[in-house]
Amino acid sequence: MAIVHVKNKQNGTTYVYESTSYWDKDKKQSRSKRVCIGKLDDQGNIIPSKRLSDQGSFAQSTKRGPVPVTESARNFYGATYLMDAIGNKLGITDDLKQCFPDTYKQMLSVAYYLILEESNPLSRFEKWGSIHKHPYGLNIPSQRSSELFASITEEAKEKFFRLQGKRRIENEYWAYDTTTISSYSSALKQVQYGKNKEDDRLHQLNLALVFGEGSGLPFYYRKLAGNIPDSKTVKTLVQDLDVLGFSKVKLVMDRGFYSEANINGLYKEHLKFLIATKTSLTFVKKILDAVYDDISMFSNYDNNLGVYSITVPSEWNYTQERPYKNDAIKDKRRIYIHLYYNIDKAAEDAKKFDSLLSELQKELLSGNRLERHESQYKKYFEVKKTPKKGVQVIAKSDAIKAAKRYYGYFTLLSNEKMDSKTALYIYRTKDVVEKAFGNLKERLNMRRMLVSSEKSLNGKLFVEFIALIFLSYINKQMKDQRLFETYTMQEALDKLDVIECFEHPGQKLRVGELLEKQKKLYIDLGVAPPASL
Repeated sequence: MAIVHVKNKQNGTTYVYESTSYWDKDKKQSRSKRVCIGKLDDQGNIIPSKRLSDQGSFAQSTKRGPVPVTESARNFYGATYLMDAIGNKLGITDDLKQCFPDTYKQMLSVAYYLILEESNPLSRFEKWGSIHKHPYGLNIPSQRSSELFASITEEAKEKFFRLQGKRRIENEYWAYDTTTISSYSSALKQVQYGKNKEDDRLHQLNLALVFGEGSGLPFYYRKLAGNIPDSKTVKTLVQDLDVLGFSKVKLVMDRGFYSEANINGLYKEHLKFLIATKTSLTFVKKILDAVYDDISMFSNYDNNLGVYSITVPSEWNYTQERPYKNDAIKDKRRIYIHLYYNIDKAAEDAKKFDSLLSELQKELLSGNRLERHESQYKKYFEVKKTPKKGVQVIAKSDAIKAAKRYYGYFTLLSNEKMDSKTALYIYRTKDVVEKAFGNLKERLNMRRMLVSSEKSLNGKLFVEFIALIFLSYINKQMKDQRLFETYTMQEALDKLDVIECFEHPGQKLRVGELLEKQKKLYIDLGVAPPASL
C-alpha cells in the first residue's frame, strides 16, 4: 500500500489517496485501487475525509514528518546512512524538499537504489527496498516510479538548479561537455540520428552537463536533440545560466565547442573561458611558428605535467553583429594562447604516420590502389613509370615534413590571465565530466533509454542527475583520500551496506556493530560514522 498525492488543477486542492496494488487475472497485469483518505492543508498536513474522521482511524499516520514505528524491523542501513549524510552535507535533501515537498523522499529512495544496485533496473526496487532502510520506506513499483517521473516539472527543476548552484565554490571554472544517449524509442521528439560518440547505430539524444571544476560536483544539465553539434549549444547554455541567475561564470570546454561565433558570444556576455582549439587554425599557427624553436627549451618543461609549454598574449578580432542596426561592432580583445608540446605524443603520432606512409607506398608499388587513399597518394608521393625501371614511388619529403611539423602540439585559449601550467591543470580537471558520463551510462544504467514518453524521460533524467551528484561526491572523496588504491567504488559501498539497524515501537533507532575499517571509511568519505550498539 502506498500514499499518493494528486493535485486538482481546477481548484488547486491536493487530494491524498491510499493506493493498493493487485493482480488482475482477467487482464493479466498489475492494477491499483485508490481510496481517497483526505486532502492537504496549507501546512502540508492531511485533513481526513469525513468518512475517516467519523471512524477515527486516521490519527497519527496522516501527519507529515517521521512516522512512529508500529512494528519491529531489522534492515541494512550502512550505505543508505552514508547517502543520508551526504544529502544533508551537500544540501541535496533540503533543496529537494523545497522544490518537491510531496515526492522528495521517493526521489531520494530511487536515487539511492540506482547508486547501490549498480546497473539493476527499477523493476527490482521492491526486493531492495524490503531489506534496506531508505527515505521513503515503502515499495515503489514500476507504475508508481513512472508517475513519479511524470510529476517532475521544469519549474521545480530550475529552482533546484538555482539552489544547488549557489552552494558551489565561487569563482571556480565550470566544465561543460556533452554525451550521446541511445534510445530504442521513435516517439521521443529529440531522439534523432547524429554523430554518436560511441559509434552506436541507434537514434540518440544529447545530454549536456555542467560541473564545478573545484567541487567536482554537477549542478546543471540539459537534454537536447541528438543531431545538434556541440558548437551550436554554447549560446543556449549561456542564456540558461543567465536565467538561473549565474551571469558571471567561467567555462572550460574542449575543442568541439570552439567557433568564432562562440568566442565572440562569450566576450559579449563578459564571461571568462578556457577552451581547447585546433593547432591548425591560421592565427594559432602564426603564433606557434613564431615561437616554435623556443617551446621545447628545458626552461619550458614541467616534469609533473610531462609537457613543454608557453603562453603568448595576443589579440582577438572581436565582432558583434547588430541586426537591428544592420551593422557590426569590430574591436580587439585580449586573449591568451597557451601552447604545449608533448614529445611522447609527437613520437607516437609520427610512428603512426610513417606506418600509414609505408602502407600507401606498398599499395602504389603493387598497383592495388584504394580510392579512399587517392588524395594521400597525390599529396605524399610522386609515381613514375619507365620501361627500364618500371614503377618508381618517390616520397615528397617537404610534404611529409610539413605534415609532421605540428605533431605533439596542442592549444588552449583563455581570456583570463594565467600561465600555461595553470591553464592545463584547470583543463585537465574537466575529466570529471567524462567520469560522470561513465557513471550515468554504466553504473546508473543510462546507456540506452527505455522510456517512451517525454514526461517520463524528463523525470527519469532528473532523478538520475540527483544520483549523479551523490556519485560524484563519493568519487571525489575516494580520489582525494586515495581510496581507489584499496577499493573500487562498489566494494566501498558494499563494505558499508552490510551494517544493520534495528527499530522497535517507542524506541530510538539502533545501529549494529561497526568495524574499525568501516568507521575509517566513513571518515575518509567525509561523514561521521553512525552511533553503534
